[in-house]
Amino acid sequence: MARRRLKHWGWGYEDQAPSREELERAAGGVRGQLGFGGEIEAAVPLDRVEVRKPRLKAPAGLGNLFSDDRYERVSRALGKAYRDVVRGFRGEFENPPDLVALPRDESEIEAVLSWAEAEGAAVVPFGGGTSVVGGVEPRLGDRPVVSLDLRRLDRVLEVDTASMAARIQAGATGPGLEDQLRRHGLTLRHFPQSFEYSTLGGWIATRAGGHFATLYTHIDDLVESVRAITPRGSWESRRLPGSGAGPSPDRALIGSEGILGVIAEAWVRIRPRPESKLSCGVEFDEFAAAGGAVREISQAGLYPTNCRLLDALEAATTGAGSGEKSLLVLGFESAHHPVDEQMRIALEIAEEHGGTPNSPPTGRNVHPDSTNRPVGGDEAVGAWRSAFLFAPYLRDTLVACGVLSETFETAITWDRFEDFHASTMEAVRAKVAEVCDGPGEGPGAPRVTCRFTHVYPDGPAPYFTVMAPAVRGGEVEQWDEIKAAASEAVIESGGTITHHHAVGRDHRPWYDRQRPAPFAAALRAAKKELDPAAILNPGVLIDP
Repeated sequence: MARRRLKHWGWGYEDQAPSREELERAAGGVRGQLGFGGEIEAAVPLDRVEVRKPRLKAPAGLGNLFSDDRYERVSRALGKAYRDVVRGFRGEFENPPDLVALPRDESEIEAVLSWAEAEGAAVVPFGGGTSVVGGVEPRLGDRPVVSLDLRRLDRVLEVDTASMAARIQAGATGPGLEDQLRRHGLTLRHFPQSFEYSTLGGWIATRAGGHFATLYTHIDDLVESVRAITPRGSWESRRLPGSGAGPSPDRALIGSEGILGVIAEAWVRIRPRPESKLSCGVEFDEFAAAGGAVREISQAGLYPTNCRLLDALEAATTGAGSGEKSLLVLGFESAHHPVDEQMRIALEIAEEHGGTPNSPPTGRNVHPDSTNRPVGGDEAVGAWRSAFLFAPYLRDTLVACGVLSETFETAITWDRFEDFHASTMEAVRAKVAEVCDGPGEGPGAPRVTCRFTHVYPDGPAPYFTVMAPAVRGGEVEQWDEIKAAASEAVIESGGTITHHHAVGRDHRPWYDRQRPAPFAAALRAAKKELDPAAILNPGVLIDP
């Protein structure tokens, strides 16, 4: 049987690509919803993509470890940012890797690194290829490149039920590791939007944000120990619940984006699968009032699993609201006890800030008699959840329809949030109006929206979405102008250039301004010690 292949340019599998007829129907829906979106264009098929010849020849002594197959190279040439999807759609793959390495164990990772160093080639670790910040695109000029794909290392190796931890290989995808943990009645419960295709190693390398809107917001919170392979030996931290023994070797690898070593496996904290779940949507007339409710909920020690706030236009765009009210999506879950009380308190806080629940809480609850009972129903929450999961697939269609659709995210403390939100929205709206066609207001106008993806006692993580008529043939330049304006606004107002999407190559100019200079020097020194030939993902985080 033929292996099911991922698209060479967009999101999902090749057999999930919509037909021309389906695209035409979708275009009508997009125009009806947004008021813009032009004629359908077709993606350039793989057999018409021009690909430069490999500048490396696979070593005869390493068997079938390497591939120079056209599909294998093209499908690892770009990530999944809007600018990546647009270029892939148009058949523009300027920086394909010369070879793809597919190791099956750590010894083969070591062999790849050793051979690449001898050849003067760079090595870019590759998991699910879902980077939206230029993290896997080898923009390295004349330097040859090997894409090191870790997805053959995909097993749950050990489960420690006494400590509630599991040792998992870095190439395991979200569904793959969850399927293996499910046999033990356990779960990692780290669900980024890219969950279906991204990998544990990728999550760790990029400090990915996941399922929990509060408390366990990042993969950092779930990592117990990390093992990586560097050009100068293996790096494995001692497995401990916590330690005060100097700077953490784990934290040096978490967020390292492949520049210090290739993450091979990790011990991660797992938990029983939840039995109690409740969710509810709460509507607010004003986004600022809703933000006040979220702040108080986040500071009350309730730790909702979901505490995502959508402004009115965001709610309308996702089909979760009418466009007249902001929507707070609240959720609680537990493997051990009912969560009615936490939900009651959170709704009470929301109502004190002017919020109105749009239905009774929905879900199931574990009660003292150990029976589950369904509770309520909430169409808004379901609509938001469906839109969230479907968004990456929809973007491919939006590109075909001539719609610019992209996001950027950050984090800021509560005391600065109101001014930060106002200045960022103003800067981005002004730039969008400058580079996009369409009316400034009303039907058919470009959309700039905001939601909270994660919240902390000391501040939220605002996530902004831009949707506008695309300049056909100039989409990348159009978005780059908007992205630069947004990034300037974020950095100038004291936010972080990224909350959970990593730095990559796209965020480098602003990351360099955000980090302290002595820390940058220390990072360069660590890189020089571990990777003296600078073969590991050059240009990400620091210069080659």
